[in-house]
Amino acid sequence: MQSFSSDGVNIAYIDLAPTGETPKHETVVLVHGFASTHVINWVNTQWTKSLTHAGYRVVALDNRGHGESEKLYDPAAYSSQVMAEDVRRLMDHLDIPRAAVMGYSMGARISAHLALAHPQRLNALLLGGLGIHLVEGVGLPIGIADAMEAPSLDSLTDPMQRMFRAFAEQTKSDLRALAACIRGSRQTLTAEQVGRIAVPTLISVGTKDDV
Repeated sequence: MQSFSSDGVNIAYIDLAPTGETPKHETVVLVHGFASTHVINWVNTQWTKSLTHAGYRVVALDNRGHGESEKLYDPAAYSSQVMAEDVRRLMDHLDIPRAAVMGYSMGARISAHLALAHPQRLNALLLGGLGIHLVEGVGLPIGIADAMEAPSLDSLTDPMQRMFRAFAEQTKSDLRALAACIRGSRQTLTAEQVGRIAVPTLISVGTKDDV
């Protein structure tokens, strides 16, 4: 992976050229969810392959505190606005004036904040796994942070806490960084702010998604 400094924080990313026969000369930026990585959300699921084959340049980062990016332990370092600026700075770093931005779950929240702060940088906005929680509050309870800080998986009894702790251990994530992230990234948008998002937007939410 490549990396760059986002206001002093090391952010890892991939930058993939289109492989299709007719390049579209457009870029898609992918923003993954909590406790995940660009590999888990976008590479393993074939999103990067499908998009590059369709002719798009694809850029995907590991959010701060995740994957190959720098780990921070202060919740204030993980506000949605701060993480949105990581995406904007990555676009600056790669000289990408405008892009379609697709985020999943926490990545959708980050992408929405990016669209609100820098609408001129987006051609389109795609939000997956995040619907009304964007306004009403984060789907993940604060107890997920407690799960990351628990002595072990066996010490947990709540099913959701166990699920996220097991997933974080499976992905070899930094548990302290994830605890700080979930505590710091719980900002909502008001209905009025959501109404100000002017770029074409697609929202996709599973009917059985309890998170």
